[in-house]
Amino acid sequence: MVWTSGKLAQQAIHYKSASLTVDIRNHGNAKQWNAALELLRGALRSRVEMCTIFYNAAISACGKGKQWQHALSLLAEAWAERLEPDIISYSAGMTACEKGRQWQRALALLAELREVQLQPDVIICSAAISACEKGGQWQQSSSLLIEMREAALEPNTICYNAAMSACEKGRQWQLSISLLRELWEANLEPDVSLIALQRALARKADSGNRRCYY
Repeated sequence: MVWTSGKLAQQAIHYKSASLTVDIRNHGNAKQWNAALELLRGALRSRVEMCTIFYNAAISACGKGKQWQHALSLLAEAWAERLEPDIISYSAGMTACEKGRQWQRALALLAELREVQLQPDVIICSAAISACEKGGQWQQSSSLLIEMREAALEPNTICYNAAMSACEKGRQWQLSISLLRELWEANLEPDVSLIALQRALARKADSGNRRCYY
């Protein structure tokens, strides 16, 4: 189906709040971020009473479409509309940064979240660590793991996976092995990629030891 601006704007008038949210999410799941945005704009033009849930759905849709700029713009717009974005808003924005490989934006968003007195959860932290990993920032990935522990948040396998991958890309073999040991001690189950990484790190560490020996 071809969605035009006029059709979406007209349809927004007839939506109840729940239906509007569902439809924006459906567009997001179908990676039709532009349609999701136009539906939100149509609701605004039609003077539908806006709420944070609408923006959360639209931010998520933009994230799934790898449109991190639009996602962060919507987050700022929600504040401008005095809607007070919540942890879900920031989680969606962080995921958009992660998918867009915007590690600096992800860290800035994490700092902003704390400024507005919201506490990051494991999902947000894992997305931030993944964004840093995709940007080749092993120092930042490792620091975020430490910050999670200090905040009494237990890193999950995804967190360790991303941090170890960042260390591997940065040739920080010993740190990667140390993180793998922590994962085992936390009784977390490594996934297939972690097991492969474990073997690769063991080979590289062993190779490095032999070079030092000779």
